Amino acid sequence: MIIRSISGVRGLTSTHLNTETISAYARAFHKYNDNGLIFLGRDTRPSGENLLEVFSQELVRLGRDVIDCGVVPTPTVQFMVERSEAAGGVVITASHNPIEWNGLKFVRSDGTFFYPDDCKSLFSLVDNDSPIEDAEKAGMVFPDQNSILKHSIKVIELSCIDSKSIRDSNFKVVIDAVNGAGSDALPLLLEHLGCEVVKILCEGNGHFERGAEPLPANLDLLSKTVLEHNADVGFAVDPDADRLAVVNENGIPLGEEYTLVLAAEGYIQTKKTKQTFVTNLSTSLALEKMAENHGCAVERSAVGEINVVQKMLEVGADFGGEGNGGVILKEAHLGRDSLVGVAMILNRMSQDKKPISEIHSSLPQFYIVKDKIDLDNIDLNVVLDKAKSVFGDAKIDTLDGIKFIWDDRWIHLRSSNTEPIMRIYAEASSKSEATDLINKIKNNI
Repeated sequence: MIIRSISGVRGLTSTHLNTETISAYARAFHKYNDNGLIFLGRDTRPSGENLLEVFSQELVRLGRDVIDCGVVPTPTVQFMVERSEAAGGVVITASHNPIEWNGLKFVRSDGTFFYPDDCKSLFSLVDNDSPIEDAEKAGMVFPDQNSILKHSIKVIELSCIDSKSIRDSNFKVVIDAVNGAGSDALPLLLEHLGCEVVKILCEGNGHFERGAEPLPANLDLLSKTVLEHNADVGFAVDPDADRLAVVNENGIPLGEEYTLVLAAEGYIQTKKTKQTFVTNLSTSLALEKMAENHGCAVERSAVGEINVVQKMLEVGADFGGEGNGGVILKEAHLGRDSLVGVAMILNRMSQDKKPISEIHSSLPQFYIVKDKIDLDNIDLNVVLDKAKSVFGDAKIDTLDGIKFIWDDRWIHLRSSNTEPIMRIYAEASSKSEATDLINKIKNNI
């Protein structure tokens, strides 16, 4: 199975995402981009090394110079492309998908992911693939051993980060990198910020010994380790380290929705000016309510990182993200970045000198319930039409699937960008209320 979307390409490496397929995407990427070198990186999946090599050698055969960053977080490749004159970049990763998957994320010359129209054009080139003769002069591969260090330095130097205050706080931090691409990057950043670092699942060997997504249900080891070491906070990322989740000093996961809210509140307190934040339709009301309390505003986009980025550019926002733990800060680069998220949350903790649990409890409290259904035997349009009859009293937003909105709750139905499923997310002031919203939909389909 190959899944293509605005999030790139993902497939099962045992059947579909093979070397022939990778070569075809490399040729299409070469055709689509202007002249210039290409940055490549990957996560730690066992299949990644060979797939990166195949992609790289096809570009070299076609005359492209390649900078191979090796195993690095996805945002590190975006950062490296953005700060250079490269034509673009590619990350070999399937993000939070299980280990038998891998994929490709495509980066534009400005460091952002491909826009929807870019993806459409690239996929068309793949579908109409034709052989290309060897270039008269082959390209070269240049390894970059310092991209993570460069990225970390940039994060520490961000104008919204008071690195001295963080260092003076002497935080003890547990980091769970799921043995993925953040295994070296996150500990390095934390050490540079003066933290005492406790590492778990930071071997970088691609063995995802918990669920790949940093969801509360997958963070038992992190919670236990925070308590054992009397740590101030615990952080967890997904295999390509663009998403961040937080565990408080009591070993309780805060839910990935609150990563963005905590970072945004700290940003407001640093900037001390009215801000406009951008997030997607499936992100928590907590961000909106917190922003309103500080005289700030929130704009919504369709789900998908690049949709948030495009909306940020449209409205001139400097900060945004997604409720899946994705923090986007324009000053760093326009992409979700767990390194930026870690620094911003530590910065927020250093502002009040209060435990992270106390900071979190002072925020507006909402509860999201996330569910999904297989679309194999279900017509999505029929489901959406039925939903309208169930929630006739709600405000309706059809920007991305359909979202039913009330002042203190919502439910959002949409097809996934990365899996053949329909996602059903609901949020309310209590978990039971959110669950009731989802049950009303499922009982009618």
